[in-house]
Parts: sequence; C-alpha cells; structure tokens
Amino acid sequence: MPTEAPRHAVVTGASSGIGAAIAAWLLREGWRVTGLSRSPLPDAPAGYAHRAVDLLDPAAADAALEGLDAPFALVHAAGLMRAAPLGALAAEVGSTLWRLHVEAAFQLADRLAPRMPEGGRIVLLGSRAAGGVAGRSQYAAGKAALLAAARSWATELLPRRITVNVVAPAATDTPMLRDPARAGNQPKLPPIGRLIAPEEVAALVAFLLGPHAGAITGQQILICGGASL
Repeated sequence: MPTEAPRHAVVTGASSGIGAAIAAWLLREGWRVTGLSRSPLPDAPAGYAHRAVDLLDPAAADAALEGLDAPFALVHAAGLMRAAPLGALAAEVGSTLWRLHVEAAFQLADRLAPRMPEGGRIVLLGSRAAGGVAGRSQYAAGKAALLAAARSWATELLPRRITVNVVAPAATDTPMLRDPARAGNQPKLPPIGRLIAPEEVAALVAFLLGPHAGAITGQQILICGGASL
C-alpha cells in the first residue's frame, strides 16, 4: 500500500522567532515545509526547503512563488515591530509595516489559495495589539486589518472547506523583542509573569492546521497570558 505524501505548508518568516518555531513544529509532525524568508533556517532538517525573498518586494515575492507545489497550508508569520506616538509617526515606517503584514498576506493568499486542495488551511499571525495600544498605532492597524481579511477570506473559501484564522499572541520571546530599534518601547510583561513562548504559538498554529480544526474558521485566537482580561 503506498504511503500518503506529507502535507506541504508554506511558512513566511521561517528563519527566526515564531516562524522558525512553527516550521520546526510542523517538520517534527511530518510536514514538508517551504520557508519564505530573507535568511535560511540554520541547520535545516530534511523536509525543509528555503526560498530567499524579501516580502516587501512584490515582484520578488511573485518570483519566489513560481514553480511552488500547491500547499495544503499557508502560515504568514513574517513580522516587524516599530512604535511611535502621535506627533512622531513616520509615513515610511507605516508603509513598511502595512506592506509586510497586510499587502504580503494579500499577495500570498491571492496566489496560493486558489491552488489549495479542499480542506486547506490559512493562518495569519496577528497580535493582541490589534485591539489598540498607545504608541503603536501603525503596527496595531495592520494587525487589525488581518482579522478583516481573514473573516472575508473564510467566508469566500467556505465552499471548499478551507479555513482561515488569525493567531494573535501578546509579547512573545523572540529576537524581535531584542531589536535595538525597540529600545525605547519595551513590551509589557503579560499578567502570567512571563513572555509567551514561540513554541506555544507554534502549537496552536499546528492545531489549526490539523484534522481537528476543520470547523474553526474566521476567528482571532488570542494567546495573551491574561493581558486581555
């Protein structure tokens, strides 16, 4: 009897932080993963393929998707954090955040969703900040837009049973938190007294991609450590 081919997931931002944790988790579960990121995954195991791409460049993103096998799942985990209060907002920063978090999600879903099999999965990495955080309006606005997109796509893809959800963590222990550009705007520790672990986010994403989550769609699921209470 022939064995079933491993399911294929496309994961953005797979070289670091939450994206790397998701890629590693899926590979342990027997998935085949294509990572879209600027840097390769260190010591990539079998089953992982890297496609170098700067998602801020739509033409480069299109080129990276050329010839890609139709995936069962898309996880858009690439992200960037910048913060500034009113009176100090930079248009170019807002544009960069929007292009990476929102426009790249639209481009990826537009290219890949039509090719997904029935029952496929899309997960977008949002943020608890989507509810609004002082000094982070540009970042929060983009993350909030992902929920509107996810709910719209979920409705559109219902006939094919493709689910679309947003996973929205609070401050997560990733290299992004140690970015020198954030030195003057450190995240608040969630009420549980620690940062969210990337593996906790990866575990939820893996569940949403799995066989027991087919009835969950159009939702934003918080991993907030009590921050939203």
